[in-house]
Amino acid sequence: MHMVWRKFSGETISIPIAEHVKKCIEEETAKNNKLKVYIGTDSQVKQSVTEFATVIVFLREKNGGFMFIHNEKTNQTLHIKERMLLEVSKSVEIAYSLCDLFIEHDVEMEVHADINTNSQFKSNEALKDAMGYIMGMGFAFKAKPDSFASSCCADKALN
Repeated sequence: MHMVWRKFSGETISIPIAEHVKKCIEEETAKNNKLKVYIGTDSQVKQSVTEFATVIVFLREKNGGFMFIHNEKTNQTLHIKERMLLEVSKSVEIAYSLCDLFIEHDVEMEVHADINTNSQFKSNEALKDAMGYIMGMGFAFKAKPDSFASSCCADKALN
């Protein structure tokens, strides 16, 4: 299945995301920019529709950044824990599909979960499972308040 990705400007990325990411890494490396990548997903429920936004955020050391966005919707009714773990699985799927590229080009990557570390929040019930899943896949993990890719960038990418 081909996923449609876009730039923050709204411009659609016409080639497979892995090809586009590779091209970007090579261009940034040629400019001597050191990159770090953060992958995260956020979701929003409106009536019977849940929309997900997954982002791949690139930060250049001391030189700004850019991101790529994929949106999708479902009519499936999800309990909060299910929704949090589905967000995480979407991020892990992308991280896994791109991790060889990041290793090859020596680019650090973290997977961010939009899950609160404070137990007073409902999303917290998914924290242990999400952390185990992400770290079990061998990825660095961050949750709120340190998970800006999911809690800020992906949040802004929700329509």
